[in-house]
Amino acid sequence: MSGMASDHNNSSQEEHIPHYLQKEDPFASKLSREADIVAGFYLTIIGILSTLGNGYVIFMSSKRKKKLRPAEIMTVNLAVCDLGISVVGKPFSIISFFCHRWMFGWIGCRWYGWAGFFFGCGSLITMTAVSLDRYLKICHLSYGTWLKRHHAFICLAIIWAYATFWATVPFAGVGSYAPEPFGTSCTLDWWLAQASVAGQVFVLSILFFCLLFPTAVIVFSYVKIILKVKSSTKEVAHYDTRIQNSHILEMKLTKVAMLICAGFLIAWIPYAVVSVWSAFGRPDSVPIQFSVVPTLLAKSAAMYNPIIYQVIDCKFGCCRSGGLKAKSSLKKSR
Repeated sequence: MSGMASDHNNSSQEEHIPHYLQKEDPFASKLSREADIVAGFYLTIIGILSTLGNGYVIFMSSKRKKKLRPAEIMTVNLAVCDLGISVVGKPFSIISFFCHRWMFGWIGCRWYGWAGFFFGCGSLITMTAVSLDRYLKICHLSYGTWLKRHHAFICLAIIWAYATFWATVPFAGVGSYAPEPFGTSCTLDWWLAQASVAGQVFVLSILFFCLLFPTAVIVFSYVKIILKVKSSTKEVAHYDTRIQNSHILEMKLTKVAMLICAGFLIAWIPYAVVSVWSAFGRPDSVPIQFSVVPTLLAKSAAMYNPIIYQVIDCKFGCCRSGGLKAKSSLKKSR
């Protein structure tokens, strides 16, 4: 009887052992060598484009740093987060994909997982702050005019503190960082939810405070902005040129913020869905070959933002030059 009980206990424990500790090398790639090479080239292209794009945004913003509006300061912070992901994180995974295994051991795995979560969380919370700034500027003008540059810098300090806290919590023994199922990348240990109630609390807390709550704030803000813009477009047409130009600038910043948030969420939501399913569904129910696709899609999010920013900025530049010409002709007629 005691032997049967011990066998039962051992089998029940084995059901909850995370995948990366189950009778095999946790850092060996579970993909084919050809798939790893394709993924390595893909991440190399994404990393180069992201580094160049976000570096360009930061460089151009530094040339006019004293004239940046609060929303633009947030956009620069977003570029810093994306650049951090590209410079600090992507080289680890690129090398590992080409080597067909994770090359940096447990210390490198935890560092990579921390850096990815830190900069990713910083990006999402920055976009949440931007959406609130846009909401106040468009829907509550009295609060919008109250927001100044120094408030933006205070907000940045809060964002970095928030991201640091949640990224460091796993090192306090509450959670952990672990290899992805395919072996050549690392992330939060979502599989702790299979092992204990404490693991479930950890995973649910991360999901709520670092994904669901910020996403809900973003969606709320932009839904309210869209409704407000629809109701006030006709009113703005009756104002003078200065107010119209200010409105155009605010709408330009709002479009940038909306597209950046949409791109980020589209890139990360599939990864979040797969992670939640892995945490609370049947263990190993997600095929390994399928689990790598959302991961690669999420890693591409850092590339979209500078493209969106430059496209809308160019469009706005054309409108702004047209507005300046109209303004100069008006002065001549006077």
